[in-house]
Amino acid sequence: MHFAPLPYLDPGSGSFLLQLLLAAGLGLLVAIRASWSKIKGWFGIKPKANDEADDEDDDEPEAK
Repeated sequence: MHFAPLPYLDPGSGSFLLQLLLAAGLGLLVAIRASWSKIKGWFGIKPKANDEADDEDDDEPEAK
């Protein structure tokens, strides 16, 4: 009769695997954010030209 040992993860290994998965997920999010304009370009989405001008005028109140 052949006995196969059950797989065992001690707390240190489990926390290492959790940290590895978390780091991989966050790294993927950072990589996506860093290349977001290129990704949008693949789908033909171009940034609006007046977005920069709108951001500069946000400090001043509008005259009515």
